[in-house]
Amino acid sequence: MQDGAEAASDAARDGRGLSLDRVAIGLGGRPLVALDGHVAGGEVLTVMGPSGSGKSTLLAFVGGFLDPAFSAQGRIFIDGQDITDAPAETRHVGILFQDPLLFPHMTVAGNLAFAVPQDVRGRAARTALVEAALAGVGLDGLGARDPDTLSGGQKARVALARVLLSRPRALLLDEPFSRLDAPLRAQMRELVFSSARERGLPVLLVTHDAADAEAAHGTIVTIGEG
Repeated sequence: MQDGAEAASDAARDGRGLSLDRVAIGLGGRPLVALDGHVAGGEVLTVMGPSGSGKSTLLAFVGGFLDPAFSAQGRIFIDGQDITDAPAETRHVGILFQDPLLFPHMTVAGNLAFAVPQDVRGRAARTALVEAALAGVGLDGLGARDPDTLSGGQKARVALARVLLSRPRALLLDEPFSRLDAPLRAQMRELVFSSARERGLPVLLVTHDAADAEAAHGTIVTIGEG
């Protein structure tokens, strides 16, 4: 029977989903995170742990924006491609944070248009993609709105639509449901995870909330427990 490291390495070579191969991250000589894992398209790997355990640091390494103060080893593969040393902007990894991080000087539609890939030519084609993305998250007709006029749940939906428009190959979730109240949290979990399944996106979720992990219906890894 294969151990986790062997399974992750084999999955990476086979070119399926997101693989973390012998990833180890530390700070000042102190180990923070050590993880081997594989996430197939449409599935979720949840990493749980308390604040300060290294969850967000792990996402930063996968996303390509790890602070150089940290040391990191191991390899990251998406669909068989080693992206460990690739610049963040070429990894095509979508990220949702605790805050929606919408551009306040742009309309809702402007925020989404910012994420439309450059190979989509023509204003009409780009506008059509934005309108379809808004409809896909239940915000049809709100493109002209100022983001500051939206509710917390609507802002979260805009952030999701913007990420999906960028055509990510994997999705990273940094506790994106934590700022929402309970009913909205459940709705956003369902929307995010169902959107990932429909698109066949591997998802890496970090959270301290057991309800998030349960809703993800995937493998759970716990870190930071001594």
